[in-house]
Amino acid sequence: MEYKHKKIILIDLDGVLNTYKGNFDKDFIPEIKAGAKEFLENLNKTYEIKLFTTRNRLLAVKWLIKNKLDKLVTDVTNVKEPAFLYIDDRSITFDGNYQELQNKIDNFTVWYKK
Repeated sequence: MEYKHKKIILIDLDGVLNTYKGNFDKDFIPEIKAGAKEFLENLNKTYEIKLFTTRNRLLAVKWLIKNKLDKLVTDVTNVKEPAFLYIDDRSITFDGNYQELQNKIDNFTVWYKK
């Protein structure tokens, strides 16, 4: 039997999987964002999913369990591990052009402030 390794995707918690809008509270993780569970269920068919967050790991794991996502996520980390993709609400894709990158940086706005 041939074993096929799934590519890893690191997904940020705040602003991607939950309803975070910039009001950080270290002791509270906002509610799950509509459609997030279905999104992860679909991704899980093809990819290994790891949660990437700077939040307290135990708090993040409890949030995953509460929202019945714990079977879809293989790990919670704050380390940028080797991965196929990184999904984050505060990121910019570098396309090889530094001037364009500078423009993207200077004009960056998170999705929930647009």
